[in-house]
Amino acid sequence: MSPPFAAVVGWPAAHSLSPLMMATWLKAAGIEGRYGVLEVPPDRFEPLAERLAGLGLVGVNVTLPHKEAALAVAATASATAQSVGAANRLTVTAQGLHAHNTDVDGVAAALVDDAGTGPAVLIGAGGAARAALHHLKSQEREVRIVNRTRARAEMIASEFGVAAAIHTVPEDALPGAALIINATSLGMSGKTAFAPDFSVCAPDALAFDMVYTPLRTGFLTAAAHSGLRTVDGLSMLIGQARASFEAFYRAVPGQDSLVRPVLEARLEGRS
Repeated sequence: MSPPFAAVVGWPAAHSLSPLMMATWLKAAGIEGRYGVLEVPPDRFEPLAERLAGLGLVGVNVTLPHKEAALAVAATASATAQSVGAANRLTVTAQGLHAHNTDVDGVAAALVDDAGTGPAVLIGAGGAARAALHHLKSQEREVRIVNRTRARAEMIASEFGVAAAIHTVPEDALPGAALIINATSLGMSGKTAFAPDFSVCAPDALAFDMVYTPLRTGFLTAAAHSGLRTVDGLSMLIGQARASFEAFYRAVPGQDSLVRPVLEARLEGRS
């Protein structure tokens, strides 16, 4: 039997850190497995997905812009993928392609130190925010959603059955907040700095930025300056990758500490 072969699929996908993570874990575990990159334009995604088994792949991680298409092409899907409305992992099974959303796994991993109580502020109402809201809806806590377009925030809250307070300005939602999640691309390298005033948040609140380029965003820097605990986007990235590693290679990957320094070096241009 040939070694398990998986890949990341996107358009583009060459920038993905997934191959580096998977290769690091595979080497450490002594597993003979492969992980590649497939850059596929939107009009070619479905034909590729239908040929995964024939190409010898055990599955693929799916990145933009194919996440909704991945759910649509699957024969079966996890309740999580159905709830979020998108899939970022397809695994080949005897019944056909199975879709799952590991972004939710990544959010849970990043928020392992969150108490799960106190007001939670979710900034954004796009795809990343959907994974975060899926995590939050299972908790007995107040949820506040911040989005420039109120109607979009109201729509996502209604879709997930969450009675959230809607705001259009971050500072209006922050008083007493115990958890603040940035689920937007604000703060990414090359974009305008995003640094709300966190001074009104609850003591020992946790600020989580899904962005990991740069690792230390203005959002996290401002939060730390106000005494908040912080979690960067790399924690989510590693958390969602762990779930995929187990699905593809039938083995538990090494500790986060094994891959984080490698990924940090890559992001900082040291490798």
